[in-house]
Amino acid sequence: QVQLVESGGGLVQPGGSLRLSCAASGSIVNPNAMGWYRQVPGKQRELVAAITTGGTTNYADSVKGRFTISRDNTKNTVYLQMNNLQLADTDIYYCNLIAIGHDYWGQGTQVTVSS
Repeated sequence: QVQLVESGGGLVQPGGSLRLSCAASGSIVNPNAMGWYRQVPGKQRELVAAITTGGTTNYADSVKGRFTISRDNTKNTVYLQMNNLQLADTDIYYCNLIAIGHDYWGQGTQVTVSS
């Protein structure tokens, strides 16, 4: 049983910062990309950022220059440093891990940007 546990969400003012963490545990065979997606209820889940085991990153255009994704392969943990947060970043953020033959998701963590 593989579990992804997210932490670090919360309430922040516009221009503020948050750091999300996601730790994967269990029998993970050949982990590959890890990433963060976000979804407002009623809308499609969208990619925020992803990173491969080799460190190649991919970002949504809306977060480039503000968010940084990183990972610790020894701990199967991925991080998302979010700076200069804006009202439009308010969402539920989901951690994702892709391994051969499997696609795992965390339970989601709420990020709210409000003045």
